[in-house]
Amino acid sequence: MTGGPRPAVFLDRDGVLIEDTGYPHDPAEVRWIAGAPEAVARLNRAGFLVFVVTNQSGVARGLYPDEQVGALHRWMSERLAGAGARVDAFEHCPHHPDAPLPAYRRNCRRRKPAPGMIEDLLRAWPVERAGSFLVGDKPSDLAAAAAAGLPGHLFPGGSLDAFLGGILR
Repeated sequence: MTGGPRPAVFLDRDGVLIEDTGYPHDPAEVRWIAGAPEAVARLNRAGFLVFVVTNQSGVARGLYPDEQVGALHRWMSERLAGAGARVDAFEHCPHHPDAPLPAYRRNCRRRKPAPGMIEDLLRAWPVERAGSFLVGDKPSDLAAAAAAGLPGHLFPGGSLDAFLGGILR
């Protein structure tokens, strides 16, 4: 965290950076969205802080342990670095109000559509709100952005780099 405040882009993970194959958690099975590494590199070059905010109810459902989320994020960071791209911080919420695992069964202020993950990043990093935005693939992503006072953009699929290029123009 160097320098003064900068605008930030908050990216959903599944369906925006990687394909949403139904609770993706194993790097061997992850497929990147077309243009995702290039899009992150574009944001880095443009001076944005880049954050990932992702609901991970697969943890609450007992499909994989919480540690696996961090392992996948480390793997993603390594692959992005190879493409000259960087995510500044990954945030996730493993909770779900109907979770079969009692330890994760709750309404959490960080679970989208609630804005908690975004608000935590806004407090922890030197984010300039002007020019900051979120990109998600679900209405709950856009609702979280709106609740945090940020614009949200619904990614329709295709090339993430081309989509972000259109937003940044």
